[in-house]
Amino acid sequence: MYSKEEAQRLKREFWIEFAEKHPRKWILYDTKIKDFSFKFYVDNKKAQVLIDIEHRSDEKRIVYFEKLESLKTVLEDDFVKDLVFEKNFVLENGKKISRVWVEKTGISVSNRKYWDEIFDFFFEKMHALEMFYFEYGDYIRDLEINT
Repeated sequence: MYSKEEAQRLKREFWIEFAEKHPRKWILYDTKIKDFSFKFYVDNKKAQVLIDIEHRSDEKRIVYFEKLESLKTVLEDDFVKDLVFEKNFVLENGKKISRVWVEKTGISVSNRKYWDEIFDFFFEKMHALEMFYFEYGDYIRDLEINT
């Protein structure tokens, strides 16, 4: 078992090595939509590539989520299989968001033998989600809410 400091150091090394293996600028928070972001997540059980919609307005959050959901077939047929769509995902802090994600289980960030597998998963899935967003971003960003 690692101390808290050792675990932090290992995670830092993980992200540095990932950046060195796949040196590129990811979209992540630069989606041109407030509180709509792409994220990487990894722990000692799973790795995930996520789209989080954290808009303060539940109405806007749900409209953005439903736009993604309306593209689900295209997204899964042409970009990423096995996506999970959750309109009302509750974070550990109790905040309700909408989330779309894909995950790989049976890996651990604490075990370096899994790092290449995680790096490849991250690169493949995030690249595919970005390509999807580049193609359909205008539609997703065009928010019309009837009030």
